[in-house]
This record gives sequence, structure tokens and C-alpha cells, in this order.
Amino acid sequence: MEQTLKVARHWGAPAAAVIFFTLWCVGEAGRMGPWPGLNYWPGTWMLVLMTLAIATAVWKPYVSLGLTAILLLGQLIHFIRAPWPNHWAIYIGSYIALAFILWTGSRRQRSIAGVANLVFTAVITFLMLSWRYGQGVGWFRPLYSGDRGALSYYGAQLFSTLILIGAGCAAVGIALRLYEERGSLFKARNLVQANLKETEVELVVEQERTRIARDLHDVLAHSLAVIAAQADGTRYLSQDQPKAVLDALENIAVSARHALVDAQRVIEGVRDDGLVAPQPRLTDVGPLVERMRQGSLKVQQSETGIPVDLGAGQQLAVFRIVQECLTNALKHGGRGTAVRLHFDWSGPGLTMHVASELPASVSVGGTDDGDAAERVGRGIPGMRERAHLAGGWLSSGPDGEQFRVTVFIPYGSRPAALLPENEADEDVSSAKGPEQESTLALEGASPSSGPEWEGVGRG
Repeated sequence: MEQTLKVARHWGAPAAAVIFFTLWCVGEAGRMGPWPGLNYWPGTWMLVLMTLAIATAVWKPYVSLGLTAILLLGQLIHFIRAPWPNHWAIYIGSYIALAFILWTGSRRQRSIAGVANLVFTAVITFLMLSWRYGQGVGWFRPLYSGDRGALSYYGAQLFSTLILIGAGCAAVGIALRLYEERGSLFKARNLVQANLKETEVELVVEQERTRIARDLHDVLAHSLAVIAAQADGTRYLSQDQPKAVLDALENIAVSARHALVDAQRVIEGVRDDGLVAPQPRLTDVGPLVERMRQGSLKVQQSETGIPVDLGAGQQLAVFRIVQECLTNALKHGGRGTAVRLHFDWSGPGLTMHVASELPASVSVGGTDDGDAAERVGRGIPGMRERAHLAGGWLSSGPDGEQFRVTVFIPYGSRPAALLPENEADEDVSSAKGPEQESTLALEGASPSSGPEWEGVGRG
């Protein structure tokens, strides 16, 4: 439909002009005389000028109005033959041209065309009723007592009739314009919604990056401070060591202090008093689960394999992801929702599975947000960003009657944000994530929900 309207905007007026001209030639074929009939037919110039007015309505609106004005002026000065009884309907071509101008013209062009056609209608009424021109053109009985009598008897009726015809044509043009504007508004709305969703995701990721950066700063600040202190202490206690050893220890201490200052400068202005407290660790997951059980979640926690010490940033990521999963289960499933939390330490890293019951109102592959199914949640993008920066990955989505989140955190891996540029190809959160997830799957760390579910998240 949109493509059809686009073609009609460019070629509708010429096509309408050809149809208008053809129908008149067919209708008047018996009265045009021998070929070429237009040489003898009294309405030739009326038909030609009105046809040209229709044909140029879209491309040259002012030319179209000018052709109509030339026709009426030529008839007033008797340069063009006045309408005969069966020729008056040619004037309707002016209203057809008006419809195209109202459809495709600018605001100024539409205003001028509307005012001009009111003037044209008044002139047409006079030409059709005046005893010197149309003499009623078959509609009304000619009055030879003068124009005043004819106009007073029939002027209002004829003017109103022509206005109704013009209003009908104008309504078609306005309706087509409104339909096009409605389609444009829908497209603009869809574009804005798409941009809003992208902005939401970017905002969530950026906020989560900020939080993670501050968490990592706390870890780095502690570690670098310890390194600097240990290097200084060792240097002072080892004065009898070779100068090269002492210089190396001094370089270690100086580099650590410089790195600490740089880390503080990076996040300067984004730290607040609320982040001074110690950050959660993996040992805090148990108390978190107990608190959520008191909130009426039926949490079943299990563990396989031998636990391995994770870095402080990785432990914080695991805690936050578990916290977000349990919060989402309570928010979307309500009180009494069953949640299964499992930690698997048997692979090359920690694999965590969190499965919660889907509400009955949610179909497989959807969300429980009803009409807002397409709304982007804040939780899934944030959890995925934490997992990536911890060196691993996260997948989420419905699995049968459950909503499952699978997380993999490798042992001893540094957060992705701290990897040097020349190690970017080795980062499991890079663009080659699917292949590396396949590699991990061969090693016993496969996610139980496919990557294709990642876009179907609850937040």
C-alpha cells in the first residue's frame, strides 16, 4: 500500500488527466464531427486547459492554478468560447487538480489553492448563469431580464452545488494526505521505540560498567597497596642485598603506587560513601539464600566438585548474579516460587545454574509482561556484563516450564576489563563468544540454555 501511494503521488495526476481527457473524447465523440473532431468541437480549449491543469497539479501547483485562471479569464473576455449546456462539467477538472494539490502540496500551496478555487467557483457560477455566457447551460431557464435576476434566483443554488463537488474532491486529497502522515508517524514511532530500547540497553550496561569499575578499583587499591608496602618493607630489611635487587624492589614499589594513583584518578567523581563498605564475596551467597527463603522463595541449593578460590572481582560478580536471579524469581513468580541454585566446580571454571518456575501466564519463549513483552529488562544485560568482565559468559531464557540462567566463570582469569590489548583475542567475552562457549562445552561447562535465549530476558 505504501509503495502504491508513492507511485500515485508522482504519476497519479498525469494518469488522472489522461483518463479525464479520454472519457470526454469518448462521451462527446458523436458531437465532435469528422476527425480530427477537436478542431470543430466548441469545448476543445476548455478540455485541453483543464486536462493540463490536472496533469501539472502535483509537479507545478501554481502552473495548474494559472491554467484554470487563464481558461476563466479567456471566457470572460470572449477569447475562449463560453460553456455550452453539456460542457459545464469540464470545470470539475479544477477540483480534481485541487485534490492533488491538497494531497501533495506544501501548506502555502494548499492555502493558495483553496482560496483560488473559491474565486474560481464564483466565476464559474457567473459564467454558467449569465445571459451573455452560458445562459444556464441547461440547468436553469435562461432569464433575459439581466444577470441580476439570474444570479438572485439561482446563484446561491449553483454556487453551493459547485462548492459541494469541490469539497468532495478536496476531502479525497486531504484523506490521502492524512493517511500518509499517519503512516509516517507510525514509522517515526517505531524508530523512536527501537532507539529507546538500544539506549536503555546502553544505559544499563554503562551503569553496570561504572559499578563494576568501582568494585574493581577497591580490589586493585588493596592489592597495589599491599604490593607497594611489601616491596618497601623487603627493601628496607634487605640492605645487604645487591644494588640491582634493591633497585628492582624500589621500581616495584614506585610502579605500584603510580598504578594506585592512576586507578583512583580514573573513577574520581563517581565514588560515593556507600561504596566504602566491604563488597560481598562468595561466602555471602549462603546468607543471601537464607534471607530469600525467609521472603517465601523455595530455594534448593546444591554443589558438586571441589570449590576453588576465585578473585575478589569474580566473587563479587557471582554474588551479584545470584542476587539478581533470586530477585527476578520473586518479582516475576511471586511468593512460593521454587528456585534451584547449583554450583558446579568440576569443570575448567565455576558453572552456575539458576532455574526458577515460570508463571502460568507466560508462554514458552515470552515474558510475563503482557503487552510489554518487548520491553528491555535491566537485570539480564547487567548480569551478562558482570559475567563478561569476570572473564566468563552468561546465557538466559525459558527452558520448558522454567526460566534458566547459566553462568560460567573460569578459574584464575582476570576480569576482561584488565586484559592488555594484545590479549584481546584470548578473552572469552570477545566477538568469538559462541565458538569459545562450544569449547567450554566440550570441557564440561556448557550452558544449559542456548545463546538464542539471551534476548528473551526478565529484568
